[in-house]
Amino acid sequence: MGSTDIRPRTKTPQKRDRAATSEALLNAAIAEFAEHGFAGGRVDRIADSAGVNKQLVYHYFGNKDELYQAALEKIYTDIRSKEGELHLADLPPRAAMETLVGFSFDYLAEHPEFIALIGDENRLDARHLKQFTGIVELHSPLIQLIEQTMKRGAEEGIFDDRFGSVDLYLSIAGLCFFFFANQNTLSVIFNQKMTSGAQVARRRQHVVDFVISAISVK
Repeated sequence: MGSTDIRPRTKTPQKRDRAATSEALLNAAIAEFAEHGFAGGRVDRIADSAGVNKQLVYHYFGNKDELYQAALEKIYTDIRSKEGELHLADLPPRAAMETLVGFSFDYLAEHPEFIALIGDENRLDARHLKQFTGIVELHSPLIQLIEQTMKRGAEEGIFDDRFGSVDLYLSIAGLCFFFFANQNTLSVIFNQKMTSGAQVARRRQHVVDFVISAISVK
């Protein structure tokens, strides 16, 4: 009787399932923590939203703190990855800075969960982010890119490179973040609907113009 060629089953589908499940859990965790904060976030709701058993959450992420940390790491990694896709080094200095500022504004407009989680983590004294050992390295390329862009602009005589790259990044982030983090209260204070498309577009143009004006040679 001839031998039968019995080959072992591949584990690739299991790996794909694990990756997909992990991604679903992280997305569900981001939504849950954005709405309820770390303190109010519930693992059972995260599991239900991801369509998995609650015990699988603990199997993949250990505990609620580790899941929250993983959610933070994901949102930071996602925005830094998107910034890398802008290819700012391939653009003229002014266009590069306009693109970066516009992206920073648009990303927050499209990702309110980012604002919610960052605000919550600040209230927690960044205790979870302190455990993210790669956070400094994650931001280094962006800071270096801003520095290089400003240097190119200074060499062309269009930028006044008097600002440090970190301070410039903080100013860009602050101008964008404050608007979206305070839209509801600002709407009441100024009796204007700051969430309207017209107001958002107006504010976006102002932020871009403001930053470019600040760094341009007078």
